[in-house]
Formats: sequence, structure tokens, C-alpha cells
Amino acid sequence: MGRATKGCGCALAVLAIVLGAAAFVGYKYVLPWWRTKPPPPSGELQVHILDVGPIDGDSILIISPTGKNVLIDAGDTTKSKVVLDALKRYKVQQLDYFIATHPHPDHLGGAAAVIKGVKVLNVIDNGLGPAAPATVGVKATGPVSSSNKVAPNKKIVKKPTVTTFYDDYEDALKQSGGTYEKAEPGKKYDLGGGARLTILGPTQPYFTKEQLKTGGNEPNANSVVMRLDYGDFSMLLPGDAEEQTEQRMLSKDIELKARILKAAHHGSKYATSADFLKRVQPEVAIISDGEWNRYGHPAQAVLDRLKKANVKVYRTDLQGEITVTTNGKLKGDKLYEIKTAREAKSDVWTGRGAQKDDSSRSGFIAYGDFGPPPKVKQK
Repeated sequence: MGRATKGCGCALAVLAIVLGAAAFVGYKYVLPWWRTKPPPPSGELQVHILDVGPIDGDSILIISPTGKNVLIDAGDTTKSKVVLDALKRYKVQQLDYFIATHPHPDHLGGAAAVIKGVKVLNVIDNGLGPAAPATVGVKATGPVSSSNKVAPNKKIVKKPTVTTFYDDYEDALKQSGGTYEKAEPGKKYDLGGGARLTILGPTQPYFTKEQLKTGGNEPNANSVVMRLDYGDFSMLLPGDAEEQTEQRMLSKDIELKARILKAAHHGSKYATSADFLKRVQPEVAIISDGEWNRYGHPAQAVLDRLKKANVKVYRTDLQGEITVTTNGKLKGDKLYEIKTAREAKSDVWTGRGAQKDDSSRSGFIAYGDFGPPPKVKQK
């Protein structure tokens, strides 16, 4: 009788240990997952890749099923009206998030005007300023004191500099009253209705110029990288990330597979590597580039890699604004719909010839290249 009782007690003790372990695992792993699991998709998600050409540029508007609005980049300084007109066209009265991927004027140039033109609740960027010193020209109209400071009774005149676009962005942010935060890899933003935006990069240590000697440049390599998820739909948004950025992401245990890829760096030869495509496995790639760009975007090598991977390509330089809509659920073999503003008049698989190399090592113009269209050499 004593042995039976003792055996029963041991069994109960083992059961208690097993239940306790199960409870611990549930509390530590299952409960957090359940709390963060998005609700099933409901309603339509819209992604508008705006046409901010004819030079290169990026501006992407996301409208969630519940009406939350996200704007990623704002084109160059001459395209703020295009972006504001698009916000008006889609009845966007406020931006829940404005995300600046990196401080280059073809992404951030129009930001100041946009932030002043529409209410922005939250602003996110990578926390890095332009690669060049943000100096401000100071002109004195009278004598300067021995301490090299402008005399207090003299007028100070600010002159535009190569980083004025960034100074204007910071000033607009301060005046807007919006909340600022630095992009934090792994952080998720609930856009409502089951849609979610996740920050994937940049991760520290940040890339330096020395690490980009094989091509590309460090502001691009340190772009804010995001993925958008909505039910069965997914989209990767890598800003101007370079191949070095891609390789770093490939070395980490993060979800990169996505239905749609916004091709990084306007289709530059220094991005969208074969290894990256193999991991992402996109069905569609959307390239935001300009007809007048001097850097050969999109590069023929990138288009060839996309074609080899059986990826369908859309381009803003040939097709204008590109809109993706989805309800987040597969209906037969259809998950999303893509519409373009116009039909391409030339082959989307033909790249552009480069007049300049888009790499810091060869004088990549980081602060604007906004002149007239490049002249076509006569044969």
C-alpha cells in the first residue's frame, strides 16, 4: 500500500513538472505570439508607387484597410506638388507615418513641403544625417570680431547648401508637432485591419564608405528597410539598400520572402543580387526610376537577373504611377491586382545606358542631379 501511494505521488510530481514546463513555454512563447498575431485581413490594402520622375526618386503611399496612411519618402524638391496632389487625390487628410529611408534629396527633397502641407503624426528615419557636413553659408555685411564671430549688429544671411533639403526637413519636423523616432529593426507597426509594417534595417554597426569600395554608397546602404504584410500578401520595401545591405540581411534569421519587391536603388547594378532574389522569391518587382536618370537605372544586369528568376517587372519611367491593391486573401489564383497609369511604349526588359556610375568611389552625386535630360549620342 505504501509503495502504491509513493508511486502515485511520484506520478503527480512528474505531472506537475510537465504542466509547469508547458505553462512556462506557453507564457514565454505562445502568449506573446498570440498577442502579436494580426487579426485576419478585412478590407482593401492599397500601395501606390508614385511617379516622381523624370529624374530618379521614390515616394510610396500605403493606405491600410482601416484608413491609416503611410508615406515612404517624398521624391526630390521639385516633386512635392506631385506627392501632395496624390495625397489629395486619394483623400489623405493626415499621415499616420512618414518614413524617410535615407538622407538623399531624391527621397527626402520633397519631405519639408509634404510635412508642412498635411498633418503628420509620426516621423521615422534612420537617425543619420547627410554624408557631407551640413554647413550653412554665413555672409557678414560688416566687420568680423577677433573671435571670428559675426558682429552682433550685423545681418546674417543663410545661403543654400548641398544639404539644404535636409535642413528644411528637420525644420519642418520641429514645427509640425509630430512624434519622431529612429527606425528600430524588429519593430512592428499595426496599420489596422490585419496590415502590419515591420522594420528590418538598418542594423548596426552602420556601413561606412570604406565598406562600399566595391560599389554603392553608405547613405544608400544604411536605408530603412521594411516589409509590409497583410494576410497572404507581402511586399519588401528596401529603399536604396545596396548589395552589402542585402548580404547582411541574408546572414540574419529574418523573413525576407515576399510576393512583391520594390527593387532597391532604382534598379541599380549594385543591388538586387542573385542571392537576394533567391531568398526573397518575388513574383513581381516594381522599379521606381526616372527617364532622365544618368546612372543607367534600371541596369540591364538587374533586369536580366529578374528575368532569370521569372519575376514580372513594372517600371515608373515607362508606366507612370503603379498601384497594387489586395484584400489579403487568395481568390483562386489571384491575391493582388496591379494597375499602371499608362502602357509601356518600350520594352520593360531593356535597361538604360549609364553616363555616370552610381557609386561613391567614382563621384556619385549624392545631393542632386536635376538638370535637363541627358543628350543622346548620335551614332
